[in-house]
Amino acid sequence: MTGATGYIGGRLVPALLDAGHAVRCLARTPAKLDDAPWRDAVEVVEGDLGDGESLRAALAGVDAAAYLVHSMGGADDFAEEDRRNAATFRDATAAADVGRIVYLGGLGRDDDPDLSPHLSSRHEVGRVLADGPVPVTELRAAVIIGSGSASFEMLRSLVEVLPAMVTPRWVENRCQPIAIGDVLAHLVAALADDRPGRRVLEVGGPDVLTYADMMRAYARAAGLRPRLLVSVPVLTPHLSSLWIGLVTPLPVGLARPLVESLVNEVVVTDRPAPALDRPTPFTEALDLALRRVGDGLAVADGTRAERTPADPLPSDPDWSGGRLLALAGSAPAPDGDAPAPGRRALATSLPGELWEEVDVADGRLGVRHLFHPRGLAGRLAWYGTVPLRAAVLRRRARSLAA
Repeated sequence: MTGATGYIGGRLVPALLDAGHAVRCLARTPAKLDDAPWRDAVEVVEGDLGDGESLRAALAGVDAAAYLVHSMGGADDFAEEDRRNAATFRDATAAADVGRIVYLGGLGRDDDPDLSPHLSSRHEVGRVLADGPVPVTELRAAVIIGSGSASFEMLRSLVEVLPAMVTPRWVENRCQPIAIGDVLAHLVAALADDRPGRRVLEVGGPDVLTYADMMRAYARAAGLRPRLLVSVPVLTPHLSSLWIGLVTPLPVGLARPLVESLVNEVVVTDRPAPALDRPTPFTEALDLALRRVGDGLAVADGTRAERTPADPLPSDPDWSGGRLLALAGSAPAPDGDAPAPGRRALATSLPGELWEEVDVADGRLGVRHLFHPRGLAGRLAWYGTVPLRAAVLRRRARSLAA
């Protein structure tokens, strides 16, 4: 497994373990996996995608290798770096006599002359991996719906923050989003496949939508007012990525290739993957992605729920999982029994969900309010009550200490 610290890899590992596989994870910095809940159930080896020797050692005795890495958002020339890494990985798998490579790329027609640089690079990596003796299964997906997915987090931020948007005309292009749970199911099946040669399989959910459709559906699922979308012809992908960098927490280097890819229609065409028993509808995938159980917070209705791949993970980037605003107050901790640390949901008139967290550390009793705002109104209401809320939290901490 490459990319075990990433969005897909961190969720694929437990799925593979549940399927009965023994898993070995390659990591440049193995310590980054120390807090993963499945760490003790896997083997972790240190290695680098650019170092063929460490790769060959890591791949010894491996039946199948998952290639789930890319340089988007990092290197200035991500295509060149991805090309080199894919070639090194291809040669290392051949030297180690690996049975299969499974790679997750992006949808888009190979014959599209206007294919974005991001999608062109994704396709090129698949070809480079397949230019060797090891069979390759390349899965191609469009927008992946789940908390932590860069494409979903961009959608979330735009709709949550902006009640009205000036959009490029290509937000009306068709897209076939897919739930993260369905992506994992396809990957698990592909890793168990033993057919020879290169296979390119397109994966998508049961719904074909435009990006504008997805924004409107998100607003409904999140309980927001309908979003006003005004389409204009003058917003280039470059200008759009800069604008998105201002209103979303995504780094511009990550947002730009994602936005550029929206100019392409990304739907399943003539190479569909074998159908799942029950593909997840888009609205259901949205509902799963909007739950907040990964960090211990209650679901919006106050109940608890089983963890799903769509939930947040501690290993997800800071900009994922939706905005969580916090404010704290403290007081000297009591000499005797202190309140047990814990978290509870609070009733609130603010647009959003509110929790109170109590903890005792270093001789101080702390009370923290965590607020998940709903839309721009929730953010404005929270910031407007910060001075009053800060005073209330200090009194609350002193009251608990007493």
